[in-house]
Amino acid sequence: MDRYERIISRVKQPSRYLGCEVNAVKKEEADLKLCLAFPDLYEVGMSHFGMQILYHVVNREPDMLAERVFAPDSDMEALLRAENLPLFSLESRRPLSEFDILGVSLLYELNYTNVLAMLDLAGIPFRAKDRDRRHPFVIAGGPATVNPEPVAAFFDALVVGDGEGVMIEMCRAWLSWKKAGGADRAALLSAWAGIEGVYAPSLFEEEDGSLPEKPRVRRAILPKLSSGLFPDRPLIGFGRPVHDRLRMEIARGCGRGCRFCQAGMIYRPLRERPARDILDLCAKGLSATGYEDLSLLSLSSGDYSRIAELLPALMGRCRGRRVAVSLPSMRAGTLTAGLMEEIGRVRKTGFTIAPEAGSQRLRDVIGKNLTEAEITETVTAAFAAGWRLIKLYFMVGLPTETLEDVEALADLVRGLKKIAGKRADLTASIGIFVPKAHTPFQWAPQLSPEEARGRINFLKDRLRIPGVKVKWQSPETSLLEGVFARGDKRLSGLLERAFRMGARFDGWSDRFDFSLWMQALADEGLDPFEYLAARDVDKPLPWDVVDCRVSREFLVSEWEKAQAGVPGGTSCRAACSGCGVCDFSGIAPEISPPLDSPEAQAPSAAASDAQGSPAALPPNFPGARKLAVRYSRTGPARYFGHLELASVILRALRRCGVPLIYSEGFHPLPKVSFSQALPVLMESEEETLIVSVGPGVSPGTLAGRLSRQLPEGLALIDVAPAQFLEKPDPSRARYEVIFEDFVPDAACLARFRESPAYLVTHENRKGERIELDLKEIVLELTVAENRDADQGLGAESPGNAGSRVEMVLSVLPGRNLKPLAVCRYILGVPEDASVSARVIKKRG
Repeated sequence: MDRYERIISRVKQPSRYLGCEVNAVKKEEADLKLCLAFPDLYEVGMSHFGMQILYHVVNREPDMLAERVFAPDSDMEALLRAENLPLFSLESRRPLSEFDILGVSLLYELNYTNVLAMLDLAGIPFRAKDRDRRHPFVIAGGPATVNPEPVAAFFDALVVGDGEGVMIEMCRAWLSWKKAGGADRAALLSAWAGIEGVYAPSLFEEEDGSLPEKPRVRRAILPKLSSGLFPDRPLIGFGRPVHDRLRMEIARGCGRGCRFCQAGMIYRPLRERPARDILDLCAKGLSATGYEDLSLLSLSSGDYSRIAELLPALMGRCRGRRVAVSLPSMRAGTLTAGLMEEIGRVRKTGFTIAPEAGSQRLRDVIGKNLTEAEITETVTAAFAAGWRLIKLYFMVGLPTETLEDVEALADLVRGLKKIAGKRADLTASIGIFVPKAHTPFQWAPQLSPEEARGRINFLKDRLRIPGVKVKWQSPETSLLEGVFARGDKRLSGLLERAFRMGARFDGWSDRFDFSLWMQALADEGLDPFEYLAARDVDKPLPWDVVDCRVSREFLVSEWEKAQAGVPGGTSCRAACSGCGVCDFSGIAPEISPPLDSPEAQAPSAAASDAQGSPAALPPNFPGARKLAVRYSRTGPARYFGHLELASVILRALRRCGVPLIYSEGFHPLPKVSFSQALPVLMESEEETLIVSVGPGVSPGTLAGRLSRQLPEGLALIDVAPAQFLEKPDPSRARYEVIFEDFVPDAACLARFRESPAYLVTHENRKGERIELDLKEIVLELTVAENRDADQGLGAESPGNAGSRVEMVLSVLPGRNLKPLAVCRYILGVPEDASVSARVIKKRG
């Protein structure tokens, strides 16, 4: 057991740190080694398809390698520090300091302290000026880089804009620099700074801290959404990622002009992925993952020009495989009855709309070109189509907001609830407006926490009615987000101080410590309300170092129109707004061509091959049969919980492409039954599942296909008709426990064998203390010395004798014991030896 295995086995969710997911890429060697770092938990990072895109585009290059690392949870961080181990990548468990480039995703300002935690655990100096040739280059990308100044000191370079092409250019520049000797870090930074979209802060330092007179980096734009740059074999996350489904980007940018929306400004122009490419990528992605859900993503999915053609064609392929399709970012007014009917053909997925404001006056001010009639019609149609839960998103604190606007928000929700009656519920999520850089509202003030809490409490009181649930954003969290969203270079010192004080995962409500941040701000001599105050349109701003291509004149004009109450939100398709992004030669809105040719209506050859055979049959389908699948669970698979293991195997079965029998009901699933659940960390030489398949699926066919789909640690033994399965004795189970460097005292074993009864007090799952006689539970027990390094002895302890404990335990209702508990009670095995032990369930 290596040094990392020792700590992975001791954390609460070990599968976060395995790196052997389906479709993960492992390369023995490459000229350039890049580690993609996501400063949040694994289940959040694995839901971000931006990281998957970069992982795909880098790993398809034969001389480049991309691996991943996520922010370790508090238990893993503590163990790494206690064991003096560096933070490591998932795929190869290589320390981060041994990579050539560390690429950090900056999606959210409240992840910044996690970036410092990862650098600290890796032994990499925080500030770029303190790094030398012994250290990797640390770069960053993501939407937060449009205001890089609060974190600029920590990065050698930052990428502003679309990163797919820029990343490869930067990697190629690194390879050329390395070939030339790779001694002068400044030479590479200069080469990077010549790439559009790359900002190298150290090349533009002002000793007096003054603001720049002109932008230093221009946002990179990918003119067309090429299918080759989007992963057709995305990684499948273990555990329960926040978005545990296939995610397909159908468009980038937005044709609307909402004045509060940073994404709508910094991702311009609107570029649609061709509908034909979407069909092919979805077919390949579903075949390569086995997902049962598909999300079509963009800033406004309903605005996709070919949605009325795309969705029926897509549902025609997904319905037979029981794949549900959702459009999570829908705009009220774009959801027609026909679209709702298509979405509900498999099962009704989530339904969310974002009115943002309650009154028409305020929606006009913020550019949300949406009427109350459109909102009402959309929600009414959804209820009529069978949806039972509607989620609504609003904000308080928007520019020019009055108490009447807040009252209108409550009235709108109450009116929608009247339409729903008792047949459906509403969830109203209340966010707090945070002015963002490069938007028309970047000069606006932000509510103080006290003001925000007052408006939220008002809404909670007005919406305290049955069938309406109110969620709200923390005013204190919003304050910190606002500080960093429009912050400057002074905040780098604040980040370091807060990190040293223990700040981590500040975006998580259960971990955010507002008092810590207020103390850190005071210690740094910073007033948070200075950052929340209104800005002067005639003065420079810290983020003016970045040219997001939306002209300052356009932003000022929109800000002035908003203050005057002039409606905004005109679609780019209706008329060019003159924002300055497009040059109408290389950069212009890209609209998908129609999906109306005979070739486009039918699946392409590639999509047809990827889609496989019909995979979903109803119960009692004629000729259906049950097959018994026997498999072993060892190595990384021992870290799966039972539900996690079930998900891994169900998706492997879906990827096989054989017809499966499905259950009925709201959420149909393949009819698969598993043997008794094993606890996490236990291996097994043989487990069994029973799967119902369609006619014509032979044991050999399923075995051949399934063996190629199981991830590392799960190995197929055989497949046979279920009626021939030899069932094991359910009243007893055989185990082997291997200890690396512990040998029990022979006297302990002798004492147990010689005792007529061996009573212990044991705490069961319910926390109850019960008395057990181990002579009734332990039917066989033998101990042998083990010196086989391949069976678990660590290389760091040569010559230390380990031991093998074999036992047969009776399975008694309410009186079961785990093998390690037996070892502790009878053989006196200490806790530190139990941590590194291997527990194997044996055959027979």
